[in-house]
Amino acid sequence: MRGVVFDGERVEVVDDLEIRDPGPGEVLVAVSAAGLCHSDLSVIDGTIPFPPPVVLGHEGAGVVEAVGAGVTHVAPGDHVALSTIASCGACAECNRGRPTMCRRAIGRPDQPFSRGGKPVYQFAANSAFAERTIVKAVQAVKIADDIPLTSAALIGCAVVTGVGAALNRAEVGLGDSVVVIGAGGIGLNVLQGARIAGASTIVAVDANPEKEAVARQFGATHFFGAVEGVREVLPDGVDHAFECVGRVELVREAVDLLDRHGQAVLLGMPAAGAEASFVVASMFLDKSILGCRYGSSQPQRDFALYAEMYRGGRLLLDELVTATYVLEDFGKAVEDARAGRVARGVLTF
Repeated sequence: MRGVVFDGERVEVVDDLEIRDPGPGEVLVAVSAAGLCHSDLSVIDGTIPFPPPVVLGHEGAGVVEAVGAGVTHVAPGDHVALSTIASCGACAECNRGRPTMCRRAIGRPDQPFSRGGKPVYQFAANSAFAERTIVKAVQAVKIADDIPLTSAALIGCAVVTGVGAALNRAEVGLGDSVVVIGAGGIGLNVLQGARIAGASTIVAVDANPEKEAVARQFGATHFFGAVEGVREVLPDGVDHAFECVGRVELVREAVDLLDRHGQAVLLGMPAAGAEASFVVASMFLDKSILGCRYGSSQPQRDFALYAEMYRGGRLLLDELVTATYVLEDFGKAVEDARAGRVARGVLTF
């Protein structure tokens, strides 16, 4: 079968991947669509260290092809969106309702694929850039058949991360002020999460002026090309500042924007050893700096919720899909993503 493989030096579309049968508690999914996220690009450029060879992709949706023993919540033919959180469901964190913190779901890459008789790793417990993939049952979330799979795929990363950061982690409240630094796939979803939460002032900041229209479509009330402009609208500071780019200087600027009791939420992915600085004394007005993994979500709950919000017209999905690409045009999709020409590019199978 076809898939996108990174061998540690170069990335290519191959047609000789093999995948094993699903075992107990696993689901085999025929992938229909997969979004290209900057986390995939970060594996290629080394920002996210990951053992090669690996099948890339982690933001996908498709149709269940087969299930292993013990799987009852989905069946062959069901449409599913795929989560990257292969949580165990039995540890203390899972029992607290925090599956994103499950230690068994972090840093334990599996090798369900093979190529030429040699094992190939799975990225983010998902590997959606393949015609078929295997996930744990908890990662396959059933969705309505009338949701386009090109749109449903984005629930699995951009939507759950951005909307979840606003609703679950920051707990943006009615009338709050919000600044979102970076209006890419994640940032746009923070914007709509803030809109859904009822924030009154929602400021998008992005150096690319062409992103203003889509930022406003997703919920921004103001748009600036640099952080300095935020003070024109919020002279006392902001309740919630989200850094969605992954640059340490922007982390500092997010912290500096905070009003009393404000919080900076870090969503961008800098290099693994990157360090950011801030003035410690500035934090003693009950300010906070928050990390956020995968929107602090409960995927089985949140994916289904977001799917229904989309069906009810409250959550934008179709508008995120700027362009679709066949798998063989993966290079073009990467080029467009790096150039900032798309909110989300989606590979289709």
